[in-house]
Amino acid sequence: MTTPLSRPADRPVDRLNRGRVAAWCLFDWANSAFPALVMTFIFATYFTKAVAVTPEEGTALWGWAMGAAGLGIALLAPVGGAIADHAGRRKPWLAATLLVCILCTAGLWWVRPDPSSVPLALVLVAVGTVAFEAGMAFYNALLPSVAPPHRLGAVSGWGWGLGYAGGLVALVLALVGFVQADPAPFGLDAAQAEPVRATMLLAAVWMAVFAVPLFLKVPEAGRPAGPRFPVRRAVSDLVRQVRGLRRDPVLGWFLLAQMLYLDGLNTLFAFGGIYAAGTFGMGMDEIILLGIALNVTAGLGAALFGWLDDRLGARWIIVAGVAAMAGLGLGLLLISSKGLFWALVLPLGLFFGPVQSGSRTLMARIAPEERRAELFGLAALSGKITAFAGPLVLAWATAVSGSQRVGMATILLFLTAGLLVLLTRVKPDGHPTRILE
Repeated sequence: MTTPLSRPADRPVDRLNRGRVAAWCLFDWANSAFPALVMTFIFATYFTKAVAVTPEEGTALWGWAMGAAGLGIALLAPVGGAIADHAGRRKPWLAATLLVCILCTAGLWWVRPDPSSVPLALVLVAVGTVAFEAGMAFYNALLPSVAPPHRLGAVSGWGWGLGYAGGLVALVLALVGFVQADPAPFGLDAAQAEPVRATMLLAAVWMAVFAVPLFLKVPEAGRPAGPRFPVRRAVSDLVRQVRGLRRDPVLGWFLLAQMLYLDGLNTLFAFGGIYAAGTFGMGMDEIILLGIALNVTAGLGAALFGWLDDRLGARWIIVAGVAAMAGLGLGLLLISSKGLFWALVLPLGLFFGPVQSGSRTLMARIAPEERRAELFGLAALSGKITAFAGPLVLAWATAVSGSQRVGMATILLFLTAGLLVLLTRVKPDGHPTRILE
């Protein structure tokens, strides 16, 4: 039975097409430049240490920007997914969000090492983050177009692994080609931090070039349901869907758990480089090396656990990953040695990819085919509806205590709460073919 908002189901694939899989995974490689170079390691550190008046003020301002971006995602992601599902086309929406992200990233070149550039930096980062995260809903919804159901976990893991490899290569190029280059290339003025700012142009070009294969090779599996789909109807459908979670409590509890643990994970991503620079005194070179090392371990983890996902089940991968991140994160708060910091942070990276990839696999398997992008939008909502809370709580705790350690400790609250919901409310049901196994 169909409703006015439904359309014929996506056409599933029954075997892997290597070219399409490679093109789909390569988009993860392309997208990796934004979180690696902008959100976590280079621009975030540059902003707090060189643009803001003080690192503490920069931390608070960065928290406000990430909070505003989280609110934007909460409002836009599910509505955009519902509209894309109705239209049967995800790639045009993905292209639009990618273009906005690229333009915002390139615009960061004009953020000078002066407090007068703070407003420009925060606006571009917030809008770019909204575009990046909104685009991921459309990208994730294309996964079943390239992978059969029994290979979703492996292909998703390959994508995350290639994404971390892309972040690694982009960071190496940024370090060797710009930050450490002496003399600076293209006549860049180091006194105005132009070598660092030029890495934002590198990130923009990186995303533009490596995203092209997806648009050329990956098919649109959906078929349109009709010529018109008002936004008001999308909103009402979202409200209906959220209310419908009461009839599917397991899915509802999973989305709540994801909302909590992804908030912790995303906050860790947003403030990891800031914490390393402010608390352990790392310079820009060391921050980039940290990013390179984390991308190596994260890529290995995503590839390995993607293989295990199809055998053990996504739920167990997520539980193990969140528990490990919480335990290692606690250790990072208690130490003061830079050597111990490296010893704990490298294995922490092993679990970034598996938690994110496992969440994507879980949703890909339980989402009805005719509403896949809409449900990925709802998943994005569950992961982002409180995304403003993590950065804002961290910023508030840092401002009140005057300690970045106290601020970072708030991340453990979100990770632990998400883990408890997974363990107590989302349990295996004994059937090996069911998603919760």
